[in-house]
Amino acid sequence: MTDGVDEAERVPALLSGTALSVFRLNGQFLAVSERLSRPAGLTAARWQVLGAVLREPLPVAGIARAMGITRQSVQRVADLLVDAGLAEYLPNPAHRRAKLLTPTEAGLTAVRAIVPGHREFAGQLAEQLGGAAALSEVLAALSRLTEALDTLESGAMDTPAS
Repeated sequence: MTDGVDEAERVPALLSGTALSVFRLNGQFLAVSERLSRPAGLTAARWQVLGAVLREPLPVAGIARAMGITRQSVQRVADLLVDAGLAEYLPNPAHRRAKLLTPTEAGLTAVRAIVPGHREFAGQLAEQLGGAAALSEVLAALSRLTEALDTLESGAMDTPAS
């Protein structure tokens, strides 16, 4: 018991507070991403999808899984990127119908144009939090939260709904 409040009552309030904070954080990150990507001629969504395929081409479903959003949302943005000449579809040797998305040189150039603003903002945010070590702690906590939710959600899929 802490301050007369039993843990069984406190934990749901902590979960709600965490969820509300993450929802607000998502909105804040989207706003910052829109601001950073605009000078490069991108939107936050286009930057996010291009960013997912910078290291290696991926199918739309793989991008969606990594980003935690629907395949349809990624497909819409991927098609817009291809239409704009910022990405292209490649054949997928592992799956005939699920093509791989990869950035074009124009897409890479657009992403590179964001780097200076991103670097500056990252430095300002780290400074606001107390340094790179503090930002690293935030990342570690969010990663643990994501892993815990993934574990619970994969377990929930194995359990029939009541």
